[in-house]
Amino acid sequence: MEYTEIQTNADSLDNSVIFHVIKDVIGFVLFMHQQIPSVLQDIGLEFDTLKEEYHELGMALAQAEANAYVRRKHMGRMREVKGGIRRLEKLMNSVSALESALQLMISEIPRLESFILVLGASPIRPQHVYELCFSRGKTVLRDASDFTKSRAAEGLSRKAIRALIAKGAGSDSHPGPTKLFLLVKAPSSFNLPLHFLPKRNFRYSKKIMPVILQVKCKSQNLEMDVPDCACQSISSVNSRDSTSNEFMWFQCRHVVKGLAFAAPTEE
Repeated sequence: MEYTEIQTNADSLDNSVIFHVIKDVIGFVLFMHQQIPSVLQDIGLEFDTLKEEYHELGMALAQAEANAYVRRKHMGRMREVKGGIRRLEKLMNSVSALESALQLMISEIPRLESFILVLGASPIRPQHVYELCFSRGKTVLRDASDFTKSRAAEGLSRKAIRALIAKGAGSDSHPGPTKLFLLVKAPSSFNLPLHFLPKRNFRYSKKIMPVILQVKCKSQNLEMDVPDCACQSISSVNSRDSTSNEFMWFQCRHVVKGLAFAAPTEE
């Protein structure tokens, strides 16, 4: 199975780095496949700005002793802002829920290495599949719940996105809203039912050629012909954990659905 290797100069990959790489790749996949009109960070800023404006308009309307014309103007703008909030609210809530679930899972299981992003109507009948494999390198004790974005995470995210662009990600997209699913390979004993469902025999259509990224640390010197973590046809059990747990796929309950919008067309 063809894959792209990404080298990092770090000796290890902590939870925060892995989380932010996955988060940024999710935003890139949604944008490049025309599921959102702009990058996810800009949409988040727009959403927060609209909510703040709506609150300020409401306060001004309640306090102002203005004439009827000014009140009608304020109320008209509030309706416009509320419409903008409703347009983005479901997307932003689903993205936030998915990110929170991913943080919980990464915090509870310290050696996660295998992640799959599926774009399509369902995980087993996808349009596109992106597999992310992380070789964590040396074990370094850090706060597992600290997800502050570091310079290392920013640099690795840029490398991952450049690799996806080089592989042609988004070049053959079909306009129209679809869904993005996240699957994580974890020990079978993992139990977080509010956020993840077990998918022991998960397989997607063999007609789909996945884009696979293998992220390796400087201290990772093993030679691999294929990535040993996310590819569905190969066991991704980490040797240090396999004595106590069988690994299997878990699907995140929080699904991100693309927005319906008029994408720009090429002339």
